[in-house]
Amino acid sequence: MQISRVVVRNYRALANVDIDVCEDLCCIIGENNTGKSALLRAIQICLDVSLPSSYRALIREDINSAVDVSHPNQVLVGVELSNFQGKVNEEALVSTWKIGADKARIFYRFRPKPSIRERLNNGEVPPGTLTLEDYSWDLRAGGDPALDLADLEWDDEDVGEPVRFADLQSYLVVALAALRDVEADLRNARVSPLVRLIEAFDVLPPEQKALIDILNDANAKIEGAKTISDVADAIDKSFKNVSGPAFEMGVGLGLASATFQSIIRNLKVLLSDATLMKFEPSRNGLGMNNILYIAILIEYLQKRIARASTAGQLLLIEEPEAHLHPQLQMALLIALRKFGIQVILTTHSPQVTSQAPFKTFVSLTRKADLTVAAGTLADNSALSEPEISDLERYLDATKSNLLFARRVMLVEGPAELFLIPAMVEAVKGIQLERSGISIIAIYGVHFDVYAKLFAEGSLEKRCAIVADADLLPSDADDNFDVDEHAPDLAALRSPLVEVFAGATTFERELVSVDTLPMFIAATKDLGATKTTKSLEEIYTELTDILSDADPDHLLEDGGSIVLSAAKRFGKARFAQVAARHAHLCTALPSYIENAVDWLSE
Repeated sequence: MQISRVVVRNYRALANVDIDVCEDLCCIIGENNTGKSALLRAIQICLDVSLPSSYRALIREDINSAVDVSHPNQVLVGVELSNFQGKVNEEALVSTWKIGADKARIFYRFRPKPSIRERLNNGEVPPGTLTLEDYSWDLRAGGDPALDLADLEWDDEDVGEPVRFADLQSYLVVALAALRDVEADLRNARVSPLVRLIEAFDVLPPEQKALIDILNDANAKIEGAKTISDVADAIDKSFKNVSGPAFEMGVGLGLASATFQSIIRNLKVLLSDATLMKFEPSRNGLGMNNILYIAILIEYLQKRIARASTAGQLLLIEEPEAHLHPQLQMALLIALRKFGIQVILTTHSPQVTSQAPFKTFVSLTRKADLTVAAGTLADNSALSEPEISDLERYLDATKSNLLFARRVMLVEGPAELFLIPAMVEAVKGIQLERSGISIIAIYGVHFDVYAKLFAEGSLEKRCAIVADADLLPSDADDNFDVDEHAPDLAALRSPLVEVFAGATTFERELVSVDTLPMFIAATKDLGATKTTKSLEEIYTELTDILSDADPDHLLEDGGSIVLSAAKRFGKARFAQVAARHAHLCTALPSYIENAVDWLSE
């Protein structure tokens, strides 16, 4: 069984969220304070029987700030479930939750109490006079399939059947917080996955007795040692003197009380590597301890599946990348995808998203009106399956910043990637990343695929496409056969996408009297003496007020020279060297400046 849909209304930052969960893995992405953690907690409110009820009795901070609780309203969290057909335990759990073939739902509502609703209907309590004390929560499931979760209002009555917590006990939800104390959790018998795992092995009574006998024998030997015996006697005497005869108890020293439960609760994980043998996790790094904890937990969950003792299980993880080396982040995500356990995680890590299928991404974006928009990227009807495949291959670790950026400038290749940020900082005094603008190179001219991502219900953020008007790949030679099906740049415009095109190639567009000093310095660094001399002569002519030369013609010549130098040394390398001298620029090409201004609005 797996979660297939989550609907949240008015819970914390999530005023109105409706997302599809397409696979066993779901990656929730978004900037800080967009409600990623709130979404996980909302799922817990519906499904996690171990979550204290105090979290369901909401406080004001749990209710979206736009909601006026003095007027009747509700916080709604609904979860739809699927893929339970033919699984006896799971079908038994959702038997009264079903709203269709292989489809069930459970929903939580925090709304005016039944007595208050009745008095509101009778006109005994006027709207605008309610307080938080007039609200209560309930948990229901099933109901009329014709009434969609998103349409459920606060005053809709008799919807679904009440859910008992006892029914939920067979559905296990494990939530791992972002700042988790792995060592403390491993020591705490109530939450330790190690204790759960050992208990899941169903150790038979003869083996339990054998272990207890070993412990009794060890305790006897320890207690018989002179120093240990002397210490125990000293503590015993002092304790009796302090407590008095009415409250005295005997004191001894040993490894643990001789019970099987005591043994498993005192077992410790011991690790070894190339330098140390059998050391405790306290000597380990935080990252490896996180991996250890998740590994034990997954083994326990798989054991439950093998024993057919579960009616479903769900793993919620906040920021699995915490304290992990980038390669270990990728290894962890690859492992999580293999085990057949539904995982919903939040992440800020390009390494994590580089290993996740495109269909797993759910984006949370804060819009201009400060509400949060949510979208399952694969639900974007404008994207074809081949385009989704292209995006999946593109979003590796070096480029998936596209998913996290607040505002995006899409460019063709590395030349723009090196030069535009340096020149903008030199001319406008703006560091683009600090302004929430990320420059993303697509390494081609197929901007149409990426433009489709920036739409309502998908990535709801601004995207500026900065391109050459001819849409020729930067590495195309003079005999390049123009693609007749290349996208029309103007057609890519939308409420969230704007196009800023130069008249010719990027290198030619950059050449002006304001940028020539940068290119002259770059060609000097690269040892191109003839090119440097030619550019210096052009710059002298352009800045000589007595010159009668045609400036347009001079700049055209300068553009050709710069383009030739870029091709000679490699466009990326030439741009990298030129960026060293961006401080010599005094103005930007207008189309680039316009793009920055539009993104900065």
